[in-house]
Amino acid sequence: MRAVGALIAIALALALQTTLAQFVVGGSTPIDLVLVAVIYVALTSGAASGMLAGSVAGLIQDALGGTSNIIGIGGLAKSIVGFVVGAIGQQFIVTAAIPRLFVFMAATAVHALLFQGLYVALGLRTFSSPWAAVATQALGNTVIGMVAFATVESFPGVVERRRLSRRPRV
Repeated sequence: MRAVGALIAIALALALQTTLAQFVVGGSTPIDLVLVAVIYVALTSGAASGMLAGSVAGLIQDALGGTSNIIGIGGLAKSIVGFVVGAIGQQFIVTAAIPRLFVFMAATAVHALLFQGLYVALGLRTFSSPWAAVATQALGNTVIGMVAFATVESFPGVVERRRLSRRPRV
């Protein structure tokens, strides 16, 4: 059941990411919704699930990226981030808001370092002063990730309250 939920989250993130990219100036968004979905899956399901979700999501995102992306670099970066975040989530208590905030920020920074580092190491592309873009993306991913966690965690309570409100009162 968790695998289906992870696939739905990744598919929804991919659909939103590709849809929103055309409405933002320059054709790219400062938020990586797919990375947010991978971090969410990793924190809730563990290292192996995070790695698998990162691989699948990254490869699909690379394939949808067009000719400017090398297929596999995003998948590798997201799978490493998914594994590390999942391992951290299993070893430490990452259920409060502040630890999750730091995990989202650090995971976004590590993903950018891996992604851009692989492109530079292979001599495929250079990035001039990416620090502002990485900081903006880390902030955006953190806000979206925190909202996503709050929304998903409040959902079971909403269903329970709705079910109880339908009961006839005696």
